[in-house]
Amino acid sequence: MQDRESWTTGALVWHLSLRWRAGVDRALAHLGLTHAQYSVLAPLHSLVRAGESPSQRELAEQTGLQPIYISKLVRALERSGFVSSERDTRDARAVRLDLTKEGHRTALQAKEIVRQLDHENTHALGGEGGREIAELHRALVALLDATDAADE
Repeated sequence: MQDRESWTTGALVWHLSLRWRAGVDRALAHLGLTHAQYSVLAPLHSLVRAGESPSQRELAEQTGLQPIYISKLVRALERSGFVSSERDTRDARAVRLDLTKEGHRTALQAKEIVRQLDHENTHALGGEGGREIAELHRALVALLDATDAADE
């Protein structure tokens, strides 16, 4: 076993994120989704449920993913029958996104699976609602905010 106590924070976050992503990939495989596709489908589902029809660029801003990556993931989700897209009538450069009925159903199932996986993954820290999870959440937000500021 490696001495993880000596790892840098970056190494710990990287290893954890790799395992987390692999776990989501395994958990969603039977739905025909990868973690990356879920990272687009779930926020798109939330936006559509709120009455929005976001463009790919707006979805990229919402997810923090690069627009070119969003475009590739949306194409894959369209091929799977989860997402539909059409050119914006007011801006020919923009593509507006929506979910199909199958996309709505799959997004709901996937969100529940990921919520359960999140609960299982955080059980070691007392689970959802615990003090340790709240502290971890605050620390991760602070790290993300710091990296956002460094990128500006």
